[in-house]
Amino acid sequence: MVPERETTARERAVSGATAASRHRGPRLDQPRPPRRRLLPEWDPEAFGRLSERIARFLGTGRFIVWMTVVIIVWVVWNIAAPAELRFDEYPFIFLTLMLSLQASYAAPLILLAQNRQDDRDRVNLEQDRAQNERSIADTEYLTREVAALRAGLGEVATRDWIRSELQDLVKELEALRDDHRPESGAFPADPAHRPRGRDADDR
Repeated sequence: MVPERETTARERAVSGATAASRHRGPRLDQPRPPRRRLLPEWDPEAFGRLSERIARFLGTGRFIVWMTVVIIVWVVWNIAAPAELRFDEYPFIFLTLMLSLQASYAAPLILLAQNRQDDRDRVNLEQDRAQNERSIADTEYLTREVAALRAGLGEVATRDWIRSELQDLVKELEALRDDHRPESGAFPADPAHRPRGRDADDR
């Protein structure tokens, strides 16, 4: 009895080991652990909003005024200041480098802002197109309903038609009355107009 128990325990251990070896891969019932990335992560929407703000500021007169003031101060300082305080001698290579660096960053930011605006315009255009399609469908439906109502009203008796029918009926009744009018000398068929003597004889 003891060897049988040992063999069953060994089989269970072996089966457990094989099962553990099978589950060495990623499990589907558990979420994946976050991967470590070498590059820093950022929010694309926040970066896009920042780029739009910068591009909007670059397109204002305030930026042009401040940029002009900075350049004038830069040039005047490097010309009129003492030699030991000058940091960018003529021909102002450092100023040229800063302006080119600003232009190299401003151009992609402006393009990014334009791309985001194009995406918004595309979404608005699709929504407007869908709204126009719904409006056209509603207009066609109302047009069909109005046409159906007109067709139905064509079969409905109108006031003029009823008046004309009544006038024709009155004319027919008058013609029938003229045809059945008693001859001269004859008594009317109405008992109220009969002579009294005939009534007395009948009694």
